Amino acid sequence: MVNITHKNNTLRKAIAQAVVKVSSADTIKAVEEKTVPKGDVFEMAKTAGLFAAKRTSDMIPDCHPLPVEYTNITYNIEDLEIYINVEVHTIYKTGVEVEAMHAASVVALTMYDMLKPIDKGISIEKIKLLEKKGGKTDYRKVVEENQISATVIVCSDSISAGEKQDKAGKVIMEKLKAYQVAVEDYQVIPDEKETIQTLVKEKCAKKVNLVILTGGTGLSPRDVTPEAIQPLLERPIPGIEEAIRAYGQDRTPYSMLSRSVSGLIGNTLVLALPGSTKGAEESMDAVFPAIMHIFRVMAAFKHD
Repeated sequence: MVNITHKNNTLRKAIAQAVVKVSSADTIKAVEEKTVPKGDVFEMAKTAGLFAAKRTSDMIPDCHPLPVEYTNITYNIEDLEIYINVEVHTIYKTGVEVEAMHAASVVALTMYDMLKPIDKGISIEKIKLLEKKGGKTDYRKVVEENQISATVIVCSDSISAGEKQDKAGKVIMEKLKAYQVAVEDYQVIPDEKETIQTLVKEKCAKKVNLVILTGGTGLSPRDVTPEAIQPLLERPIPGIEEAIRAYGQDRTPYSMLSRSVSGLIGNTLVLALPGSTKGAEESMDAVFPAIMHIFRVMAAFKHD
């Protein structure tokens, strides 16, 4: 199965549809009046669909076992076609579109099985996904609509002196590019408070949407990034810092020692992330793409 350990739990929804077509109005009448010999078609098929939604991972090899926390199955009859809609919800790391489609297909197959003794012309016309919400695709429009630009700043004495190679900054840039955020600049600077502040102010003056610093958030005497950034913040966003540490805490207890900082300077979002490659990567995974919503909110205020 695909590795989803880096993902966050979010509310995810999916609606799928299947269509069962019968060959006569008598079949529709038998379904509605509950005179089909095998029993109540709608109720039996619904029960089968509920089982199917919960057991999708047993049938589809690459589907992850997940908590199905809501399933609703409804029917709509149009002429000789029975439309089956299945809605599934979960709070988990991956979506439930396959669960919804699997349930819809089993509902349709159950109907077929129950109706075939009285109608030899039944067919399952289509099974398709109607809607899905809660995944990273929800945030793609934010980037497309706002053309978000970013600067990545590596704060490290050893890297700026050429003694080590930067890996954390490059991981951050890869993550940003995956979300179609344009990296307009990348710089490596020493752990100097004044140098950090000067560069951040410069980028904010140029109205860069996002400034991400990596390094200097630990507890050594030269770790001064939080001290440099905090006085500049006009609107701190502590929830981002809490999300980063909570995400990291599930992976290593040392994340409690990180002093990540976040907030707005004007309309620029500034993030100070850990300097370790793993810490930077996990911090990005913790808050992206949900953090993109900030730019949607700010764009709405601009239009107002």
